[in-house]
Amino acid sequence: MSENQSAREPEATDSGTDPDASSGAGRIVVGVDGSEGSLAALGWAVAEAKLRGVRVHAVLAWQPPEFYPAPNGWTPRRGPSGESAQQLADAALAEVTGHGEAAVVGEGVKISCEALEGHPAQILVLSAEGAAMVVVGSRGHGGFVGVLLGSVSQHVVAHADCPVVVIPEPAADRIRS
Repeated sequence: MSENQSAREPEATDSGTDPDASSGAGRIVVGVDGSEGSLAALGWAVAEAKLRGVRVHAVLAWQPPEFYPAPNGWTPRRGPSGESAQQLADAALAEVTGHGEAAVVGEGVKISCEALEGHPAQILVLSAEGAAMVVVGSRGHGGFVGVLLGSVSQHVVAHADCPVVVIPEPAADRIRS
């Protein structure tokens, strides 16, 4: 971290891709996509980081649609490039930073936020290399289907080189049998 970043208050937020801000086993990586499950995972990660005295690294992985519908509805056109892609990247970083900053208010936990283009499962596994743990939300469906993990959380559990914590969706949103 730069000298300015290390001099900040404990609640300080480090946004962007500063490699020093997100490296080492003194961090908990959490996948954030704005869903209720991911926000529950973020809250859990912040509470755990506070107990351990480590930082949180919030990651939002984004992928632009491969094709957008053409005005006539028949011919697909290629997805965003150039300035449009940069706008998507900026919006993704703003979203994860907003969620991250809100989660650490009053907690005394440092957080770094990153938005990366790519498949969420692959991005989370790569981001979690060398971390103390990675935390992901699960989109449970209740009943029998609810015991199954989502594809992203299942991939992270199978491929991460650190412990993985899967946080179920908040109870209020579950379908009750």
